[in-house]
Amino acid sequence: MTIREITKYLESLAPISSQESYDNSGLIVGDPSVEVNNVLVSLDCIEATVQEAIEKKCQLIIAHHPIVFKGLKRLNGSDYVERTVLKAIKNDVAIYAIHTNLDNFKLGVNFEIGNRLGLRDLQILRPKTNVLSKLICYVPEDHVAPVSEAIFAAGAGSIGEYDECGFQTKGEGTFRPSANATPFIGKKEKRANVKEVKFESVCSTHTVQKVIAAMLETHPYEEVAYEVFPMSNENKFEGSGMVGNLKEGMGELDFLKMLKDTFNCGVVRHTNLVGKQIERVAFCGGSGSFLLKDAKRSGAQVFITGDYKYHEFFDAEEEIIIADIGHFESEQFTSNRIAEILTEKFANFAVHLTEVNTNPINYF
Repeated sequence: MTIREITKYLESLAPISSQESYDNSGLIVGDPSVEVNNVLVSLDCIEATVQEAIEKKCQLIIAHHPIVFKGLKRLNGSDYVERTVLKAIKNDVAIYAIHTNLDNFKLGVNFEIGNRLGLRDLQILRPKTNVLSKLICYVPEDHVAPVSEAIFAAGAGSIGEYDECGFQTKGEGTFRPSANATPFIGKKEKRANVKEVKFESVCSTHTVQKVIAAMLETHPYEEVAYEVFPMSNENKFEGSGMVGNLKEGMGELDFLKMLKDTFNCGVVRHTNLVGKQIERVAFCGGSGSFLLKDAKRSGAQVFITGDYKYHEFFDAEEEIIIADIGHFESEQFTSNRIAEILTEKFANFAVHLTEVNTNPINYF
């Protein structure tokens, strides 16, 4: 396998275009054509991580957090970022980051957290809008099946728990081929009236070009009439945070103890208990304070995340428990999720979970 083949698959699930504007996901260091026998997966990529990759003969590190967030004006080893990049380059170790695009993927970072908590009925807490498109094309009646199948295979037609969703309207199309055309139906310079089907399907805007290409490749016409419309609907497969239900309700202190044990927290910083049974849980790996209003609207009794600031805790207003378990602690199992995604798809290279603890925070 090459780096390009591995990252192409990851990006088919969590497209680079779905990352946040401030992010820097993708191949940060390395040649995409290099062949890979061993991959190291980690939350962060620092000097110790690169050294681990060298010792384990890994050609590629896949990290959640990008080592480079801002453009490097110099590369002389003056800080840990530059030293990490230099060490990787000198030892032919590639570095790939899959950050907020994996955060926004329904089966990504937060999916792993929900599973660790034993939650059911997982849903995205704040689904993204304006990330869906509708493709409409006009197809002769006897070619609807292959064209629609190609559109579905390229990723269109998913609505919630349903796939291969489309809509057909029968009608009559007219066209007149020029003298230079090579018409599939009709004759040059004569108007043709053809029974056609208007076929419609929805897809992620991240994949719309792939869907169009599949449609054009399968469509019999020399010139295909089609339309693409942006949609403002929520995309239930893409967005921030998640919410889910416990199998059985728990007391507040019992839940906080379970949370601390599950994520090996040095401490859980939390707001006042509100005297409610914990049945519904909202959460966001990393820094998720921006989702508090969504957590309240979801009906959750507790909101779990990291990096909460002092004054932000007041925003709970005793309507919900805010539980800050730490940035690293909330995302520590992201490596397991990435490794699982890779091993389910590929069997021709080894996937190693890092043994380096990259958490820069200690508790006394």
